[in-house]
Amino acid sequence: MAAGGSPNTFDDVLAAFGAAGRRMTEIDAAEAGAGNISVCLTDPVDISAAFDTTRQVDLPYRAPALAGHTVVITGSGCRLRSLADDPEGNVGVLVVDEGGTTATLHHARRGPFARPTVELNSHLAVHDDHVARRGLRFHAIVHAQPLHLTLLSTVPEYQDTAALTDRLVRWQAETIVHLPEGIGYLPFMVPGSDELTSANLESLRHHQLVLWAKHGVMARSDVSVLAACDRVEYAETAARYEYLNLAIGGRGTGLTNAELRRVVRTFGVTTSLTLGEA
Repeated sequence: MAAGGSPNTFDDVLAAFGAAGRRMTEIDAAEAGAGNISVCLTDPVDISAAFDTTRQVDLPYRAPALAGHTVVITGSGCRLRSLADDPEGNVGVLVVDEGGTTATLHHARRGPFARPTVELNSHLAVHDDHVARRGLRFHAIVHAQPLHLTLLSTVPEYQDTAALTDRLVRWQAETIVHLPEGIGYLPFMVPGSDELTSANLESLRHHQLVLWAKHGVMARSDVSVLAACDRVEYAETAARYEYLNLAIGGRGTGLTNAELRRVVRTFGVTTSLTLGEA
C-alpha cells in the first residue's frame, strides 16, 4: 500500500475490500447481502486471471467522466463478510466505454457474482461527479446499514442535517476531525431510484458521509476504501453514544461547542460547522 493507504496494485484493492467487508460485518452494518463497496481507478488495472467472464453492459447512469476508468464493485446479493475469503468471487470489474453509457464487465464464473449491486447508479453518479469536478485518480465508496444511525433516522428530531450533526458530533473529539462537514441527511427515497441517486450525489458534494433515512449510509474517500469505512464507524459510534444517552434519560452532555472549537483549533480542522457559543 502507498502512503495514506492508497492502493498500489489491484491485489491491494481486493485486500481493502476484504478488510472493509469484515469490519462492516463486525459492527452489524452489513447483514446478509446488505451493503456494497466500490472504487474508481484512473490507471489501467491488470485484472486477475480469475475474472474469466466478460460481457458488455449498459450502465444505469451516464458517467462520461469515467470513460476509460475502471470501477470495481460488489455484486447484488453478495455478502460483504465473504469479501475477505473470496474477493474475486464477489466483485465485478467495469471498464467504462467512451461516452460513459456502456462498459465491459469482468467477473469470475465460479463465484456468486452475477451482476453489480442494484445501487450501481448511486456509485457511478458520485464517482463521475468527483472525477469530473476534482480530477481524482482514485475514489472509494462504502454503503452500509449501521443499526444505530439507521434507527435514529426514523426519529423526527434527527431528520435534518443540522440537527443530526449537532446531536452526534458532540460525543467524541474524533468525530469532527474525521467528519468536519458533519453528517448529511436525506429523507427516505426508494433504494436504487433516480431520486435517491440525484439527492445523494448533491449531498456527497458537501459531506463525506450521508445518512439515507430508514436505510443506511454512504461514505466516500479520496484515499482508500478503509478511510471510507472509518467514516461509517465514527458516525455509527457517535449514534451509539446518542442511543445510550437516550436510554439514560438524556443526562449526558457530551462535548460543548466551546470544547469542539478547541479541538478544531488544536488539530487545524477546516470545518463548515458553525459551532456557535455553548
